[in-house]
Parts: sequence; structure tokens; C-alpha cells
Amino acid sequence: MTRVDVIGVPMDLGASRRGVDMGPSAVRYGRLHDRLCALGVQHVNDHGNLHVPIREALQQTDRQAHYADVIDEVCGRLAGVVERVVRDGGMPIVLGGDHSIAIGTLAGLHRAYERPAGLVWVDAHADVNSPQSSRTGNVHGMPLWFALERGDALGEHTVLIGLRDVDEAEKRILRERGVRAFSMTDVDRFGMARVMEEALAIAGGDRRPLHVSFDLDAIDPAEAPGTGTPVKGGLSYREAHLLMEMLAESERLRSMEMVEINPILDRSNQTAMLAVGLICSGLGKSIL
Repeated sequence: MTRVDVIGVPMDLGASRRGVDMGPSAVRYGRLHDRLCALGVQHVNDHGNLHVPIREALQQTDRQAHYADVIDEVCGRLAGVVERVVRDGGMPIVLGGDHSIAIGTLAGLHRAYERPAGLVWVDAHADVNSPQSSRTGNVHGMPLWFALERGDALGEHTVLIGLRDVDEAEKRILRERGVRAFSMTDVDRFGMARVMEEALAIAGGDRRPLHVSFDLDAIDPAEAPGTGTPVKGGLSYREAHLLMEMLAESERLRSMEMVEINPILDRSNQTAMLAVGLICSGLGKSIL
């Protein structure tokens, strides 16, 4: 990889717990730039952080999808940056912020490639509630629904990995959209290597470029404590790295997101530094 473009999106409007807006800074503080250079990346372009209004300056008007209008505006700007980076030959690495930012990333990839990217969505939650089915109104539980609804992701080329907390409405939506979902039970039963072999075949069908959207709550809270919606029984440290290593080995990974890192809830920046390591694995860092 000759060029990587880092884009920070300090979004916390999609979540109820505060602090996730500091995630991009925590990842940078975890020596992301130095680690990328040590991997041999020739050009590391850091675009800084997109401006995200603070909620104290906003009026909440949509009870079904809180701050949806502002989130959509920020995601529109993010889509423009992602599209330009890809068209210029860079690899966007988007740092969240809550998972609502995936709405913008996937829209930008769609425009750049002129078709939806193959999507590997790593998460404890399905994030596929609609505004009507959501029990909380938090948009970070809806980004995959918006992406599928707008055509920025295709069900037949979308794979979810690590699920262990899924609403009943989300189960129905996943079935209706034809999304392949691997729960933690599947990971336990088949192992991550087999899960990833299937995931790569599905997401990368028609030789699509691949995007991984990685919510750090997919990993067990013992390894990733700094996230707002932890669920016990998640991916192990090695399972998470193997997932990223296999994406790198596919030679099809063209973009990444690392989201839902909350330094307020973290221990000694452990979760952000784990995210840095996962990014490096996705770029080809290996044990030997």
C-alpha cells in the first residue's frame, strides 16, 4: 500500500453515551501514523477531523431518529471526502465516532466505484433497525438499514460477523434483505478462518472491492473495554486479528472504518491501541 488517507469523524450524535467523539484522537494518540509508516506506507495523509456540531448546540426534532438531519449532513460531507480519496488512488481509513458515520463512508465508496463495495460489517449488533423499528431512536443502531435502503450496500454482498445482541425486528430485516450474518455461535462452531472464507466469497463476489466497518464492541469487553455498548462473549484478540489478516491476504480490501471507541470508558487507551493494531493487520502486518 503506497497511500493511506486518515479521516476523523468525531460523531457522537448517533449514540446516547458521550465520549465516543474523542475516538479519532485516541487512535491517533495510539501512534497510528508511526505504525503505518513502519509498515512501509509511503504516504500517510491525515485529513484531520470533519466538523461535527455538538448536541448542546442542536435541537432534537426527530424522535424516531435522533439528530438524523445533522448526521445526514455530516455523512454527506464524509461521502465527498471518501469519494475523492478513492478516485485519487488512496485508501480511506475512517476513524469514528459512532457507527452512524458508515452511512457516509458507504455512500462515498458507492459513488467512487460506481457500484456498492462488498461489505464486511464486524459488530456485536446488527445496526439494521429502521427509524420505525428502533426502540431507542439512536442512529448508530440504523446505519446498515440506511445503506441498504439507499443502495449503498447490497444484501447479497454484505456479511455481518460477531453478532450477539440482535433485536427481533433486525432479524426479520436481515432475512428480508438477504444479508449473511455470522453470530458468535457460528464463530465458536466453525472457527474464524472458515467464517472468513465464506465472508470473502460473499462480500467479494463479482470481484468487488472490499470495505470493512469494524465496531470495537465486536471484540470481548475484556480486550476492548472502551466502547459504549459492550456485550460479553465477543471476538478474542486473535480472532479479530485473523479476520483482518485474511482481509489483507485477499488483496481486495480497499477501505476501513474503526468506530465506537470511547476513551472515557477505556483503560490506558487499550481499545484505541487495539484498533491501531487491527488497522495494521488489515494492511498486511503479519506475525512472520
